[in-house]
Amino acid sequence: MLGAGRRAFSALSRPTLRNATTSTLFQSPAALRRLLSALAILEQREGKLNTGSLSAVTAAQKLGGSVHGFVAGSSIKSVADEAAKVEGLEKVIVVDSAAYDKGLPENYAPLLVENIKKGGYTHVVAGNTAFGKNVLPRVAALLDSQQISDITAIEDDKTFVRPIYAGNAIATVESSDAVKVITVRGTAFPAAAIGGGSAAVEDGVDPKVESQTEWVSEDLATSDRPDLATAGKVVSGGRGLKSKEEFDKIMNPLADSLGAAVGASRAAVDSGYADNSLQVGQTGKVVAPQLYLAVGISGAIQHLAGMKDSKVIAAINKDADAPIFQVADVGLVGDLFEKVPELTEKLKA
Repeated sequence: MLGAGRRAFSALSRPTLRNATTSTLFQSPAALRRLLSALAILEQREGKLNTGSLSAVTAAQKLGGSVHGFVAGSSIKSVADEAAKVEGLEKVIVVDSAAYDKGLPENYAPLLVENIKKGGYTHVVAGNTAFGKNVLPRVAALLDSQQISDITAIEDDKTFVRPIYAGNAIATVESSDAVKVITVRGTAFPAAAIGGGSAAVEDGVDPKVESQTEWVSEDLATSDRPDLATAGKVVSGGRGLKSKEEFDKIMNPLADSLGAAVGASRAAVDSGYADNSLQVGQTGKVVAPQLYLAVGISGAIQHLAGMKDSKVIAAINKDADAPIFQVADVGLVGDLFEKVPELTEKLKA
């Protein structure tokens, strides 16, 4: 590995420093940064760029080298043109094929690997979304690399920080893999801005891998409310709401009065009160809104892992000793079936 690195340095013919004692060549920090290149995986759905995936671009920029974007799907010229305007991207690699519309990992992973090898990228970065968690492990396996998941900070091009044990401990991980495969926590890296960039758009390589998996259908819960993952305000309900009827009756008017997205604890989802797409927590979505209002949620560690980075946390619970009050900025002890409708009426007024 060291020999290969030295060959790469000498081939570049850039200024180096020599240690007089060991006669070892050292590349200057600026020269090392020029060797780095990151591929940020951008997500799209039905011809629209998923702006939440732009946190991967922000994270890739912190590595210090060049940053390219990658997007694939059918008829995605408009997506590619929008991605080209993302600040920080030098190039956008595009593969136009309906085979990649749904992001099936069986064919999307080999597609990424071919383009990673062609571009000679040292880092591959994607959001820690359902898509990223589905595709990137396969990419890492095909590249014989160990994936580093859900990072919250970048110390240098090979050292990363990530939460473990539901956020109760923080691990600093150093990778020596030739290609570092990373997913990033969206709440830790703001989405890169769209509008100031002028990246070149280039066609990528399509290996046309045959997949044994076929997309059949999907059943999505649709709502006119803000998207849970990116909403500035979130109201979440827990098992204390007792039934799906009460969940809808209490939480939906509250969300509408605040212009907020609706979330739920795992206990509420497992009890059938809310769709699993609304789950907030370690095994659900990680959110960091300006306001997070927890209703009837006790505050289990797994739930806190998904919302503790919120700017203001408010809680309503009849149990004054509920763990949620330990992280809440504002708390109200009382019967949610009385207090929440009262709060909703005052907000509407």
